[in-house]
Order: sequence, then C-alpha cells, then structure tokens
Amino acid sequence: MAEFDLYGIFVSPLLVIALTALLLGAVIRRLLHRIGFYRLVWHPALFDLALLIILIGTLLALSRIWFSS
Repeated sequence: MAEFDLYGIFVSPLLVIALTALLLGAVIRRLLHRIGFYRLVWHPALFDLALLIILIGTLLALSRIWFSS
C-alpha cells in the first residue's frame, strides 16, 4: 500500500490503521465495561493492550485483502 496524501503531507497506512484501531478499541472497551466484563479480567490495562494489538492485526489483514487488487 502506498502512503495517503493528506493536503501535501504523506501519511503512513499503518498510522491510519492504528488510529482506526484506537477508535474501535475505545468503543469495544466502553461496551465491555458497560456489560461488566472487566470484573472477570485480571489486569485491565494488559487486556486493553492485547485488544489493541489484535485490532491492529485484524485491520492489517483486512486491508491486505481489500487493497490486493
């Protein structure tokens, strides 16, 4: 994938994917907190980090599928 041109500034696709994963992670964390899932988690900060890494990996894999052609 090539960089995105944002008004003359080239932005890395990984940065766009990471920001998207942060936004999705915030929504998922809020949902999990609302249903009480974090009472079952030993270390919430480590769980949030693992969730972010999983989301970044998933978005990277999906972007390879979407932009392969």
